[in-house]
Amino acid sequence: MRPARIRTRPLGSAGALLAALLLALTALAALTTGPAAGADHGTVNTSPAPTAATPVAVNGRLKVCGTKLCNQHGAPVQLRGMSTHGLQWYRQCVTSSSLNALATDWNADVLRISTYIQEGGYETDPRGYTDLVHHIIEQATSRGMYAIVDWHMLSPGDPHHNLGRAKTFFSEIARRHGDKKNLLYEIANEPNGVGWSRIRSYAEDLIPVIRAKDPRSPILVGTRAWSSFGVSEGSDETEVVNDPVRASNIMYTFHFYAASHRDEYLNTLSRAADELPVFVTEFGTQDYAGEGANDFAMAQRYLDLMAQKKIGWVNWNFSDDHRSGAVFTAGTCADNGPWAGTRSLKQAGVWIRDRIRSADHFRTG
Repeated sequence: MRPARIRTRPLGSAGALLAALLLALTALAALTTGPAAGADHGTVNTSPAPTAATPVAVNGRLKVCGTKLCNQHGAPVQLRGMSTHGLQWYRQCVTSSSLNALATDWNADVLRISTYIQEGGYETDPRGYTDLVHHIIEQATSRGMYAIVDWHMLSPGDPHHNLGRAKTFFSEIARRHGDKKNLLYEIANEPNGVGWSRIRSYAEDLIPVIRAKDPRSPILVGTRAWSSFGVSEGSDETEVVNDPVRASNIMYTFHFYAASHRDEYLNTLSRAADELPVFVTEFGTQDYAGEGANDFAMAQRYLDLMAQKKIGWVNWNFSDDHRSGAVFTAGTCADNGPWAGTRSLKQAGVWIRDRIRSADHFRTG
């Protein structure tokens, strides 16, 4: 956003029945107890054990194949999920209960962990924010969701301004979590005010640092003009098509806000996805600041296109911010819910939850 379940065979005896009941009770205890409590980062460090039907269990480690994101069997997959708001403001919205709801009530595949660098974020406490991201990655992993680690650079718009910090941050994240199957790295949220060549050089400086620790997880590269493939600054996708990042297993990001970004942006996304692997790591149904009236009709046109071309997407945002783009009503996070169902949701929340829930599960094929 710019500024402004256990299965048993049929039982044949009372003894077998008793044994099965004891087994089920043991498993239930394990599910409800969860891991031991860890550092207090504004979330409760308890979580359910993942079942065989989670997105990660079904799809495994993802990889880029041609212009698509593919699962462990080489089949294209379309992930759908939510982005946190800035953790410096809304970490209280990222709790054990809220993530349970996101995984099991919303049926989301992916959580984007929005880590601002400036604006009171990472640069004020690198150790604290890195530990918080570690914690949330573990929470997403325990629920069988994919996790996008979002390096939320926004202002200044030149990603090189934070290159040193990015190398430190992503090196540790990759070292700690590179053996996991559910990670994606988003290395530059919304570059702006600089040309594509500057963004590409940043990516080519940073990607080897990540690959030294994690050679297999997909990396998502921001595009010019707030990840619009340059449209917001008078360009288009051809600059990336003609001069791509010299690295493998990468995708390019595109962001849109339906009330502000009309047919020119929609057509750019469509053309770009025919030439490049694209992931929509942020979008809203409002204006580009995440506020104002919802344009659900235009947003649905984008969703229809992304379903047709299997472009993964993440909606902004999973918080109770006062703006219309936050899915929860004000006070939901302070009250710790209710998270499931629609009682605590704004209009945009009801709409996006329905779109995540109604899609074919795990978006494969």
